Amino acid sequence: MTAPRGPRSLTGRHRSWPWCRHCSGIALDLGSARTRAWTSGRRMILDVPTVTFPGGGATYPIQRGTIVDTPGTSRMLDRLLGHRLPRLGRPLLILTTPVLGGVAYRAEARAAVEVLRPRTVLTVPTARAVAMAVDADLTRPLLVVDIGAHLTEVTLLADGGAVVDARHTALGTGDLDRHTPPALIADAIVAMVTAMLEQDRTPETLDALRRGVLLAGGGALRPDITHRLTGRLHVPARPVPAPHTAAVRGAAQLLRAAHAHPSPPVTDGGHGSE
Repeated sequence: MTAPRGPRSLTGRHRSWPWCRHCSGIALDLGSARTRAWTSGRRMILDVPTVTFPGGGATYPIQRGTIVDTPGTSRMLDRLLGHRLPRLGRPLLILTTPVLGGVAYRAEARAAVEVLRPRTVLTVPTARAVAMAVDADLTRPLLVVDIGAHLTEVTLLADGGAVVDARHTALGTGDLDRHTPPALIADAIVAMVTAMLEQDRTPETLDALRRGVLLAGGGALRPDITHRLTGRLHVPARPVPAPHTAAVRGAAQLLRAAHAHPSPPVTDGGHGSE
């Protein structure tokens, strides 16, 4: 259900963005239930179910933060974005990733997005993208809770926005029924935050908690979850504006910055690929 606090190696490396003021670009957030994308030059976010139809039947290529069908994910992305990209040129692609997805997730994701012929693929942890979307103050520790359809993550950002601790549970709003009430998700989040506090030998988690918790994902739209969190944690649990699209909006902000500035530093959750 959770991953213990890791060493400071979780901190992302700073890289220089490839610069091209007029190049095309894609910001992409692959979710278990919904996939959201923003392409440069457009105002609207594309928001579709994460589903593909091989042989006429529906299959779900991403499940609980894991890409289980890479070819299926590629087919979905081609159907969503293939006809929207210029025939000439290769886009810069900013991809959000589950904080604990690791190398395996990034490898599968990069294989899946090859159908879009990207010039470069750079990854950003979902929690960092959420913080960027709302221009959060990253000079101080920050707790971000992302409540998705089938995965919930709690992330501690510190040191300018680097991931220094993270936990997750394979539980989300898509699981809610009479056997899985909203209180179960709220209680799981409280348990993860409590474990982070107990295992943190620095003041960072406590400092972040005192600021309140930043909520994203579709679950942040549910008062039956957010009110219980506020009561159990005894601090404000604040949903970000349009929390279900916050991650892709943060990735889009990073994409716009890459096109506007020659080489601004950015936290990349993995290695860029040319």
